Amino acid sequence: MNATDSTFMGLLQAQVRNEFSASQQYIAVAVWFDAKDLPQLAAHFYRQSVEERNHAMMLVQYLLDRDVNPVIKGLDDPQTDFDSVTAPIALALRQEKEVTGQIEALFRAARAEDDALGEQFMLWFLKEQVEEVSSMSTLLAVAERAGDNWFHLEEFLAREAVGDSGHDSSAPEAAGGAL
Repeated sequence: MNATDSTFMGLLQAQVRNEFSASQQYIAVAVWFDAKDLPQLAAHFYRQSVEERNHAMMLVQYLLDRDVNPVIKGLDDPQTDFDSVTAPIALALRQEKEVTGQIEALFRAARAEDDALGEQFMLWFLKEQVEEVSSMSTLLAVAERAGDNWFHLEEFLAREAVGDSGHDSSAPEAAGGAL
């Protein structure tokens, strides 16, 4: 199938932008936490930003490997101000659920086009989204329980591993190498 006629390849191009947008949003969240002197939360979201950047670069590498020219597009401005400690975490959870829907659509498009290579590539991202949604759900639940004492959340993050830190030996290769 010609890549220009492929719904899957078109959605994959759009997903590159989506992943870079998620990365940018996580930087904005991290900076907000940093400005509030919450270093554990800031560090968590800085790591999340790098992880999303790496996901975008994995998609870029896949496009290159399939002889499709990746198109890198500009991003919308991220949300940078929040009214509570739970607001940026709730935003992150909504974002991860949205990305899950996008990845599911990519998988379905590859399957509909009988693109076994595309379908296999998307399996890792489906697995990754289960972890992403789960870790953000946990973080939001803990933040809600912490109430106004943000340091309980800081202590939780210092004590507990939330997410996989973006290190997975089964992950696809990222263009230019993963950070």
